[in-house]
Formats: sequence, C-alpha cells, structure tokens
Amino acid sequence: MSIGFAPQAGGDRIRVVAFGGGHGLSASLRALRATGLPLEITAVVTVADDGGSSGRIRAGRDVLPPGDLRQALAALAGDDDLSDRTARLMQYRFGGADELAGHPVGNVVLCGLMEQLGDPVAALDQVGAMLRAVGRVLPMSNKPLGIEADLAVDGRQITVRGQHQVAVAQGRVLQVRLEPPEPDACPQALAAIADADWLVFGPGSWYTSVIPHLLVPQLAAAVTRSAARRLVTLNLAADRETVGLSLPDHLDALGRYLPDLKVDIVLVDRNAVGDPEPVANAAESLGARIAIAPVAVQDGTARHDPVRLGRALVPLLGTAR
Repeated sequence: MSIGFAPQAGGDRIRVVAFGGGHGLSASLRALRATGLPLEITAVVTVADDGGSSGRIRAGRDVLPPGDLRQALAALAGDDDLSDRTARLMQYRFGGADELAGHPVGNVVLCGLMEQLGDPVAALDQVGAMLRAVGRVLPMSNKPLGIEADLAVDGRQITVRGQHQVAVAQGRVLQVRLEPPEPDACPQALAAIADADWLVFGPGSWYTSVIPHLLVPQLAAAVTRSAARRLVTLNLAADRETVGLSLPDHLDALGRYLPDLKVDIVLVDRNAVGDPEPVANAAESLGARIAIAPVAVQDGTARHDPVRLGRALVPLLGTAR
C-alpha cells in the first residue's frame, strides 16, 4: 500500500505524465510547475542508472537506483520553506573520502525506505510527503534494469553494457536494449498513463533516459493505447551518446523503437532548430506539428530554462483532451 501520497484531484486539473530521467526530467518537471496551470503531474523515471552513487548502491543492495528518482522528487518539492529546506537536504552530497563520500542524503534515505517498506512506490510516496511534493514520482519498473547498446566505432560494431558506459562511450549508437528485455512495468505508472491528458517525453539523454520507456512492453502498449495527447521536447544539442544524431533523427528514433507512436506536438528551441523544415517533416511522420520557442537559458549553454520552457508549454497544454 502506498504511504503519504495525497493526489491533487479535481475535474478541472490537467493530468500530465512526464517520462525521462536525470537533469532532463528535472528541467521538464520544473517547467511544468512554472506554467501556473492546474496540473496533476506524475513523473515516470528510468531505473537503469549504474553510475556514481546510484551504481554503488545498486551494486551492494537489491533496490532501485535512487539518483534519478531523488532528482525528480526534488523538482516537485513544495514551495514552502520547510519543503525547500528538506529538498536541499535530500540533494546534499557527502564530501570526504569515506564510504559515505559522494552519496546524496536523498539516495541514502530512499534506499533505507525501500528496504524498510519493501515497496519502492510506497518509499517514493513517503519521501514525496516529506517534501510536500506537488506531484508523484514513479519508477518505470519496480525492479532495477540494465541497458546495453550496439555501437559503431571506427568501422566496427561493439556492444557496451551499463547505462553509464553507454552514455559516455565513443561511437554511434546503432541499437539500445534493456536487460532483462521484457521487464514488468510499474502498475501505478500504467494507471497514470491510462488516465492522462498529456504524455510528455524529453528533454534528456535520448538513448538512456527517453527511449528506455518505449522498451518496456507494458509501458509501450499503455502509451499506444492512451487517449492522451503527446508532446516531445527536443534537446538543445547533441551529447556524447547522440553525436551525429540530428534533431529529425531524434524523432525518427522514437518512431523506430515504437512504430505505433503518434505525437501531437514537437517543441524545439528557436536557436537549436536552424532550418525548421527537416524537423517539421520528421514531426509530421509521427503525426505532429512543431512549436518553436526560446526555451534555453540565456547564457548560451545547452540547458533548458524551466521558466522559459514553462512559458512555452502554457498555450500547448492549456486545453485538456
């Protein structure tokens, strides 16, 4: 049974499910909050991280990697002073050189609650209650998963295993897979997708944070069946795992991993898009139109500004299905 979660229900609320992981999902969640719209937000988070603190924890204990889940919870923390101070504590990373060094407090708390309660969703709901979260955070699966990818490197094909290794590997990703290949989806995530008005994908690491959701058969089927509208927010620049992948290629990849995927809107930054026609054509192949807006931070770095992104989302999400 879930603990501590009080859904903010209401007939006029717009139910949004955001998929992703890490910094990209955090930016998306903060942007959704910045819209000021009456949203009921659910974050569905990847659970394949095996680097840093999350990798150390999952290597020693049979729990979900907590890092991306923690970041999503922090992004949804309430606006009051206590929630803010709790979120900053959860994000605090231990220094030094001992066994705690490098672990954020929130990772340790989530690990402890997942062990104590024996239910990752109950643990996430309890931390959400501690943070007075304005939405709910769910894992895409209740079991930790692995990622492996086939890469083209210097004219040959190699296989790389582990989310961290895929994210930092040199070479062009040819194919990405989950291990095990057909994991069960989190039941609460499936229910949220079924009830959603909007499904939001990206921004984020395309092969290790966005596409993995489409590789969980039950999630993919739920997305395909859902009557919700679908919005894709494209990245601002290629990262190491998407070197050589154009913005139209990002959209083609979504269609390749989920051929039945239909999208309504593709949101792209004004300065990142260059010539919009190729992106518009790729969006049209998914059934979508493109929306162009300034959504990046103004210092020139390739990061989404939650306030500007939220402003761009207002006219797009303002009407439920």
